[in-house]
Amino acid sequence: MISIRCEHLTKTFEGSSTIVKPVDDLTLEFEAGRISAIIGESGCGKTTLLRLIAGLETADSGKIIFGQLHRAPVISMVFQEPRLFPWFTVEQNIALSVRHLPSTEQREKVENVLELVGLKAFREALPGELSGGMAQRVGLARALCPSPDILLLDEAFSGLDALTRRRIYGEFIRIHQKAPITTILVTHDVTEAVLLSSKVYRFAEGRCRQQFSVDFDYPRSLATEGLGELSETILDQFLHTRKEEK
Repeated sequence: MISIRCEHLTKTFEGSSTIVKPVDDLTLEFEAGRISAIIGESGCGKTTLLRLIAGLETADSGKIIFGQLHRAPVISMVFQEPRLFPWFTVEQNIALSVRHLPSTEQREKVENVLELVGLKAFREALPGELSGGMAQRVGLARALCPSPDILLLDEAFSGLDALTRRRIYGEFIRIHQKAPITTILVTHDVTEAVLLSSKVYRFAEGRCRQQFSVDFDYPRSLATEGLGELSETILDQFLHTRKEEK
């Protein structure tokens, strides 16, 4: 398990007539082996930060430190859309993430995640034959298949229907408890953040403006004593401080 520390991280994008700084001198640490949630309005820097951690973008300044790791971390990322190869089956899309492993190990890992996300019956299906929610589950399975050090989720559950989403929450927590992965979840859903994470960070204008500890045992539900109140507190403070910042 490794922590992720961002030190004075800044990223700027320049257009023909505008300059946007989605990450602005950000210093923040995500705990090793925990699920951390980031909430905030569109454009506040959530996805840009994930892309910086994943190495998909390069920071203008500052640095990211991956604990005491003496090798490059294995990082998996699930985007808002599943980004599946349309000419590959479900099974083949998942297997892409472990294609470097021996064939026997590949098959075992793929079989495990197919069972986990409830897609065994669709292993031979092509992405065009899947619903949006099913396709998103394939993307999640592909990310989990290589047993990453870090898992980055960018609205990863937003494409699922309510019942499937709650089922995946429980399965995801079970996986995380069995093999803790340092996870960052970007979401617009405060309830989702509280159900899944140990800490919620509210972003605005490229910086972390507030932090909330979520001290409930797993598994959690909306019936968990105090959870609903915490969700309302976070939402109320978010709406109140957003008005002040404007």
